[in-house]
Amino acid sequence: MKLWQKDTTNTSQLVEAFTVGKDKEFDAVLAPYDLQGSMAHVQMLCEVGLLTVDENEAAQTELKSILQEVSIPGFQLPADVEDIHSYVELLLTERIGEAGKKIHTGRSRNDQVAVDIKLYLKAEVLSVKDETRQLFDLIISLSRQYKDLLLPGYTHLQIAMPSSFGLWLGAYAESLVDDLEMLAATYQITNKNPLGSGAGYGSSFPLNRTRTTELLHFGTLNHNSVYAQMSRGKTEKAVATGIGYIAATLSKLAYDCCLYMNQNFGFISFPSDLTTGSSIMPHKKNPDVFELIRAKCNRIQSTPNELTLLINNLPGGYHRDMQLTKEILFPAIEDLKACLQMMQLMLANMQVKENILDDPKYKYLFTVEAMNELVNKGVNYRDAYRQIGNEVEAGTFTYNYQQLHHTHEGSIGNLCNDAIVGEMEKVLNKFS
Repeated sequence: MKLWQKDTTNTSQLVEAFTVGKDKEFDAVLAPYDLQGSMAHVQMLCEVGLLTVDENEAAQTELKSILQEVSIPGFQLPADVEDIHSYVELLLTERIGEAGKKIHTGRSRNDQVAVDIKLYLKAEVLSVKDETRQLFDLIISLSRQYKDLLLPGYTHLQIAMPSSFGLWLGAYAESLVDDLEMLAATYQITNKNPLGSGAGYGSSFPLNRTRTTELLHFGTLNHNSVYAQMSRGKTEKAVATGIGYIAATLSKLAYDCCLYMNQNFGFISFPSDLTTGSSIMPHKKNPDVFELIRAKCNRIQSTPNELTLLINNLPGGYHRDMQLTKEILFPAIEDLKACLQMMQLMLANMQVKENILDDPKYKYLFTVEAMNELVNKGVNYRDAYRQIGNEVEAGTFTYNYQQLHHTHEGSIGNLCNDAIVGEMEKVLNKFS
């Protein structure tokens, strides 16, 4: 028997299989959050007089017990139950009797799913934040460690100007700061309670939605009951956008690492056990981890677009289309966390090459340095540019790169890593 089923209702097995889809898999993921929502709702029902104190105590005891059961790794819903909501009500009714049938009072599965997803996404956003912070800390540490090791800088993939490992890595650290700014905004959107909105039009029961907001530790509530349901899909898209920003940074960093590992560059290398070989070429050490990070993160960046195509042009109110947001977003979150962890593993074992710029092929990195020296000696900019350009064309250009002296904020000699760390701390405070 399903929550919505009447005595005379029968549903085609084909229809049931099609409409349920993969939902049971995701219900197992949402199960602990469904229990949290039920515990808060039951407590509130007691406080407003819709459950007795004894019924509340009995329900709370068993809901906590069920919470422990569904939190065991590998938990799956039994084949004969429709979803996590009906499963919890079924177990509770078996264990405490008729009072178990009261826990759905004032609720719809619509607001149950909405609160489950909000609680899940809140937890996952915080988890992604923590993983990103760990990667940030590692990158900052490496930037400081290698701040004096010079590296060629490129524009258009052509030799451009001198850079350093410190400058290169620090750029990605600061990129993660901006990424977490977006994720923090996502967190604020997610941190709102939809419980009590019912099917989207509220309830005639004297529910106390402020109380369940407190019990569930939401920052505030989705005040309008219609909008509480309209936030389905929109919240998921916000989270997808937030994780997409982080994925974009990881993808670009992964591409740099693939390039710099290439023998024609040879700037960085990794232990053999972190690379893969070829079935035909014995010498190969392939950057498969970075290539898969790049691919997975590019796919993650498509998640907001996929959600847009799913939810776009729907009228107000709940629609079954929303069911599919889970199978689009949930795997993307897991992929991003895996990519963050693998990037940490790889960078923690990165080996960098010293004295790269001693190679004569990099001498033209210093044309701007030479030109600036002329300007500092009183030669006007255009004449200095022409003089150095003529030396390059004639093949007579030389420069001693040991004279490099960059002092402005964010340059080779002044990385501003402490300031970047300070900006990160400001952003992290927005997740409180």
